[in-house]
Amino acid sequence: MVLDKNIEQLIVKYENAETTLQEEQQLKNYFSQETVAPHLEVYKPMFTYFLHTQNEEFTKDVPLKSKKTIPLYQWISVAAVAILMFGLYFTQVNTETERTLASLTIEERQDYDQAMEALALLSSNFKKGTDNISTITMVSESLNEGQEKLAYLGEFDNTTDKIIDYQ
Repeated sequence: MVLDKNIEQLIVKYENAETTLQEEQQLKNYFSQETVAPHLEVYKPMFTYFLHTQNEEFTKDVPLKSKKTIPLYQWISVAAVAILMFGLYFTQVNTETERTLASLTIEERQDYDQAMEALALLSSNFKKGTDNISTITMVSESLNEGQEKLAYLGEFDNTTDKIIDYQ
């Protein structure tokens, strides 16, 4: 019985990761016996597994040399970087200066005006939508305020029912 209490304390320490190697060996030795306290039977398979796997060894050779890379892939990556840099350089050189409204052709100017009209229409519709949302928000706040007052009135009604007993 004293041994069981000691084993229970060691199991609690083991579960909290506070045991020493000697205490873990005590647990392995206890659970390797044929007779174990019935309430500790659940731990027996785990500790017998640990006892058996302790003697296992890895016998395969581990190669430490890495395989050499093919130099062709290195040259392909260098060529890809060179082409990328070449493309970036020439796209930056050929960029045009900023154009002003006066430098646009008549057709481009008409397209610009049409785009501005469409954006103005879109903007006014968005303004109407935000106005409607603010109105809905006000109505929602009023409804919430009304619900709070109704809940208060219900509490008042419950209190008067307790004071005045209707029969």
